[in-house]
Amino acid sequence: MSLFAGTSSYYRQYRPGIPEEVATVLDRAVAPGRPRRLLDIGTGTGLVAEALLGRFDDIIAIDNDPDMLAAAEEALRSQLPGGASLALVESTAEDFKAPASWQADLVTICRAFHWLDQATVLALLDEQVAPGGAVAVFGDNSFWAADSPWKQSVRAVVQSFLGEERRAGNSTFKHHDRPYSEIMEESPFNQVEEIRVPVHRTWSTKGILGYLYSTSFAAPHLFGDRLGAFEAAVENALAQHSTDDVFPEDNEFLIRIGRRGTA
Repeated sequence: MSLFAGTSSYYRQYRPGIPEEVATVLDRAVAPGRPRRLLDIGTGTGLVAEALLGRFDDIIAIDNDPDMLAAAEEALRSQLPGGASLALVESTAEDFKAPASWQADLVTICRAFHWLDQATVLALLDEQVAPGGAVAVFGDNSFWAADSPWKQSVRAVVQSFLGEERRAGNSTFKHHDRPYSEIMEESPFNQVEEIRVPVHRTWSTKGILGYLYSTSFAAPHLFGDRLGAFEAAVENALAQHSTDDVFPEDNEFLIRIGRRGTA
């Protein structure tokens, strides 16, 4: 079973998209010539590819979850600019083979690097990234980080139903104790730049539940017949923090852009 089994509809509707400021950073990471080729690894429902439509005209987006790819197809195909190309490929990053002579100007890995065999994937990308190209590893903080009182309450409810350890589907999440930049510095893309983009959001109870159901640590199937009780517990916990169903969040995207070092 996929780590994200049953989450694709929630993911598409409730996962925050890629802010324009982040899309601009990614756009400026590589030269503006044409054709511009993008490889989006772990595309999910296509949020990164969607943010970069019109900035790259030859896009390959990969994911190993067919339901996620179906949601991406439905969302993106009608938005594709004239003359642009989009291929959605069911594959892991470790198994992906680019078309003959195809090399990406930019590779994006958003909210997915922790699921990969990181050193292996970065080594494979050396053949798949064009000269002068870049690899961008980025993401914002998960609710699991619980950096505000209302998030702490939500996490406590999840833990009360599913256990103290963060779930990853039917197993537990394996934490990485090394900074991603350090891992990238040991790869062919060892010249690493870090850029932080702050983001402010507001949430509702419905949006928070939808977000939780988009994750591997609170996917609906994990609760079985206790899903209704879980929803009620989350609603009760959130009611202690707001009387108008508005929950502010200050978050940030940390973008790591890796390029090959000069000889």
